[in-house]
Amino acid sequence: QVQLVESGGGLVQPGGSLRLSCAASGSIFYINDMGWYRQAPGKERELVATITRVGNTNYANSAKGRFTISRDNAENTVYLEMNSLKPEDTAVYFCYAEVFVNYNDFLTRSSGVDYWGVGTLVTVSS
Repeated sequence: QVQLVESGGGLVQPGGSLRLSCAASGSIFYINDMGWYRQAPGKERELVATITRVGNTNYANSAKGRFTISRDNAENTVYLEMNSLKPEDTAVYFCYAEVFVNYNDFLTRSSGVDYWGVGTLVTVSS
């Protein structure tokens, strides 16, 4: 079993900053991609940013220039540094990790299994 636990959400004023963390634990052999999605009230879940194991990143247009994704492979942790926050960034932020749980899966599967955290709420309001 694999668990992902997010932290760092909260209430922040417009223009402020937050740093989200997501730590993966459990039966993990190898983590490939990691990333963040968000879901605002009444809207569908949307991509925020992703990062490969070697550090290649991809950002939604809304996140470019304001958010930075990073990871610590030794700690199985992904981060999201969010600056210049806007009210429209208000959402529940979910992290995910593409996990291979054992060596056999790593050798035989074309991709790992995506595991998700339960989300952390970010509210941007004055």
